[in-house]
Amino acid sequence: MATMDVYFDYVCPFCLLANEDITTVAAEYGVDVEWHPFELRPYPAETLRPEDDYLPAIWQRAVYPMARREGVEITLPSVSPQPYSHTAFEGYQYAREHGLGQDYNDRVLRAFFQRDLDIGRIDVLTELAAELGLDSAEFGRALADRRYAETHRRALEHARDEVGITAVPTVITGEHRINGVPDKERLRTALSSTLSATS
Repeated sequence: MATMDVYFDYVCPFCLLANEDITTVAAEYGVDVEWHPFELRPYPAETLRPEDDYLPAIWQRAVYPMARREGVEITLPSVSPQPYSHTAFEGYQYAREHGLGQDYNDRVLRAFFQRDLDIGRIDVLTELAAELGLDSAEFGRALADRRYAETHRRALEHARDEVGITAVPTVITGEHRINGVPDKERLRTALSSTLSATS
């Protein structure tokens, strides 16, 4: 069965902008979306600061215009420096195990870019997990104990070494690889081709 593999990072605004179209088109075609972590700035690399020149400039030039076209509410988070995303991704592995991976991803992306929450903090992530109906106490312990650290490490290795991911979002279905935010028609074309090839 065809799938759509999406490589993403919670601190990438373009991943939120792509999220709805990806899930909408996948549902149209009855295709599962597999979400894969890719950290743009893994520890110990320095993360970005919203008060520096780079982030406001790229948001004004690219993020806000695209958000207006897509009709997506989004704001440059004030969290400084921006959080590392490995803790949130370890939470994703927990949510995925409990059948709520996609819902968790949507909630975390929106928490950062619409609610200005620090998604690098365990207490914040635990609250988000509770909103989804996950066992917040167990979830919090899993993150504190780094229970999913090795699972996350292997996922990063897969993305970097086996698939050659260098930027997010990246969408792969069949022989089609789309770098950046895909529009719905490009996704539909790729999925139609993939499904035809596998039928």
